[in-house]
Amino acid sequence: MPPEITEFIPEGHTSHFVRDLVVERMDFAAVTGFQKPDFRTINVFRRRHLTALAGLFQQVLVLCRKAGLVALGHVTLDGTKVKANASKHKAMSYDRMVKAENEFAEVVKGWLDQAEITALGEDARFRNRQGDELPDWVANKVERQKKIREAKAALEKEAADKAKVDRKDDDEDPPEPPKVDPKAQRNFTDPESRIMPTKNGFEQCFNAQAAVDAEAQVIVACDVVATSADCPQLLPMVDRIKANLGRKPKLCSADAGYCSGKNLEGMATRKIKAYIATGRQKHGNKAATHAKNGKEGSLIARMRERLKRGGWRSPYRLRKQVVEPVFGQIKQAMGFRQFLLRGLARVQAEWTMVCTAHNLLKLARATA
Repeated sequence: MPPEITEFIPEGHTSHFVRDLVVERMDFAAVTGFQKPDFRTINVFRRRHLTALAGLFQQVLVLCRKAGLVALGHVTLDGTKVKANASKHKAMSYDRMVKAENEFAEVVKGWLDQAEITALGEDARFRNRQGDELPDWVANKVERQKKIREAKAALEKEAADKAKVDRKDDDEDPPEPPKVDPKAQRNFTDPESRIMPTKNGFEQCFNAQAAVDAEAQVIVACDVVATSADCPQLLPMVDRIKANLGRKPKLCSADAGYCSGKNLEGMATRKIKAYIATGRQKHGNKAATHAKNGKEGSLIARMRERLKRGGWRSPYRLRKQVVEPVFGQIKQAMGFRQFLLRGLARVQAEWTMVCTAHNLLKLARATA
């Protein structure tokens, strides 16, 4: 593969950016056969072939393995918060939704009554319109009221689903009505994104996951979830590695966010040697998970002892220098800090394309 291929991975992602490259750079013009597609055409192409483009990830991954860039001897997992294409100021809490729904209902009803009275006898003013359309200032409020009702219903459904999961099968008492946390929020621009903590405070984000092979920092599995918790993603990500490459890694490391008895047991069942931090330790304090008892406490205690026994030679010490530079390369070198698309399914495909570009760049440099 010629080294010039690295130039075809731009440090930008918008359709306007790609359109400018096609117009201004000869190498990109040659790729398109000197056609100059409009940014709208690029946008439509990306949306239409989103699933197919995401499918390139596995093909590029196989090429990386054949080039000797993937060994699956040591794989590290981590997640990074990536801003959604939505503002946190477009979110509303459930408590506020209840109040706003009633307020909008009263206001809209008053406006509709007034609009009906005003419209009588004014047909001549509407020319080719029928005259019974809602004024824009009323229609906007109606649409806002509709979105609030949809978001409120979604939060209520989530609470009901959670109540079903939490309820024990042998519980004979009648189920209590599901309660929605008054502070639970829903975003109107991208309802599937969530408020998550970042180094810059709380932002509207998605949690982008990546499993990175230590051989050459190639991403061997990726996913996006709409929750800030990393813990539930460990086993699914490990299973994705096997699905992508046909075999599982020998060793896996992750930070304390992935530590739980269920995860440690799952790694043992899969016969993967795990090095997972059992909790943050500062100034000699014991790990936060030390107080857990029973089987889970025993598994965590054994993991803590494994990490302690390995000392500075423990594979866990390599975790930061394997996975965290990858996120730095994606966010800094490639300039990807925010999703362009909305909705979990589209965001997952977008993240897969970004990870594909990262792997393609690694492959190009290794085979140059």
